[in-house]
Amino acid sequence: MPKTDTKSFDVIEATIDEIHAAIEAKEVTAESLIDNYLARIDEYDGDLHSILTVNPNARQRAKQLDSQFDTDGFVGPLHGVPIIVKDNQDTHDMPTTAGSQALAESVPSQDAFIVERLRNAGGILLAKANLQEFSYGVDTISSLGGETRNAYALDRRPSGSSGGTAAAIAANLGVVGTGSDTCSSVRSPPAFNNLVGFRPTRGLVSRTGIIPLSETQDTAGPITRTVTDAARMLDVLSGYDPADPITARSVANIPDDGYVSHLDEHGLDGARIGVVQEFFGLQNEESAPESAATKVTSVIETAIDEMEAAGATIIDSVEIIDQEFLASARVIPYEFKRDFDHYLAELENELPYCTLTEIIETGQVAEAIASRIATSDLLDVDVETLDENREYLQRLERRKQIKTDTVQRLVDQNLDALLYPPSTIPPVKRPNNQPFDELPCELAAHTGLPSIVVQAGFTDDGLPVGVELLGRAFAEPRLFELAYSYEQATKHRQPPDDFGEIA
Repeated sequence: MPKTDTKSFDVIEATIDEIHAAIEAKEVTAESLIDNYLARIDEYDGDLHSILTVNPNARQRAKQLDSQFDTDGFVGPLHGVPIIVKDNQDTHDMPTTAGSQALAESVPSQDAFIVERLRNAGGILLAKANLQEFSYGVDTISSLGGETRNAYALDRRPSGSSGGTAAAIAANLGVVGTGSDTCSSVRSPPAFNNLVGFRPTRGLVSRTGIIPLSETQDTAGPITRTVTDAARMLDVLSGYDPADPITARSVANIPDDGYVSHLDEHGLDGARIGVVQEFFGLQNEESAPESAATKVTSVIETAIDEMEAAGATIIDSVEIIDQEFLASARVIPYEFKRDFDHYLAELENELPYCTLTEIIETGQVAEAIASRIATSDLLDVDVETLDENREYLQRLERRKQIKTDTVQRLVDQNLDALLYPPSTIPPVKRPNNQPFDELPCELAAHTGLPSIVVQAGFTDDGLPVGVELLGRAFAEPRLFELAYSYEQATKHRQPPDDFGEIA
């Protein structure tokens, strides 16, 4: 295939389907696509600080795919698609750093399981995204990449920890991206950047080769501009990995016809959606002005009306388990050091640091993260006796109770999903920290149930707002039906003003 003019195809808001149609029509090649997105990164990422590493082999990979297309057609469902990968996911040809200066030279010998699946599907790893260092927190600040900005307001936070991926995809620096979610990280960054994010059922997507924060809560998920592209991504990412035994749960729970086949524009017709009112409004009066929460609540209430207009039955004020009990099931402080140190021990390349404690003691960690760790007790946890730690074991038991209670409420009221805001306030201004209290992320994180965030619109001062839908275990197909139906009825996705075509 001859090389195509890089300006012959408009990459702004381009979807996977549109890219494949353009390749078939010989309007674009994978190589010209890569050139275009690399130019956008060069032009715009100086403002966003969303990218840590650009793949030096991306153009070579694109040329190879173009040659294969000429001979055999598409090599897979992501053929030629430029992908932004969160930099806590192992890549054999680029550093995997978790945003830390201490890991700047760490190049794993193998890809993460999901990265390998992306490559096998024909995807091109364009770049690796900035993140909250070690994923420890809900901002996006790292010693290696600095502070990522929100694509819709550079003076605002993108949330985190997958804020680099979200800002890059929102600004059209790539087509689709990956995040990881321990509590909010594939949900609040999409909400803050007018995107779609999906946290899958625990066990649907492998964690092998992802720098861990909490073995119990970690998962990866897609971050995209459309529900369709999220479904296409999950079709690739999901599946059994023998190295991650929890993924055995996915066997027989992935639809034979894939997730894309469940994109039904009438999916809300007849749906029953329960509203979790206790997740609305300011959760902590010290977090932000009450007016900030009012702005989000207004947008979400309109979204509820829009769903009802599309045929859904709305059940107001569905109660969930007591929020204090929900908070009492947090396990990150117990697992972080254990799981991170295990990751370091498994690396085949030699590093000067063997433990999280040693890295913190270097003084290289970003101040926002180092100070948060210093005020916690996580470095003092005796990981060798966790199996005997009564408080930790109680928290694990509470998680089982929370899941049982949540599923029972869904079943008793015949609900397809629970609805609430992924953040009760709009993107906060820098340099203020994003308040964790205002991110109702723990219901999905503690139950392991799937949830999707989709665009709900904008506040009256132009800041993005998302709406979250949580469903039953392995009910991803139903969540895609609901979210796609809402997306098609409302068309709330709008690109940011400051990242248009390159002059």
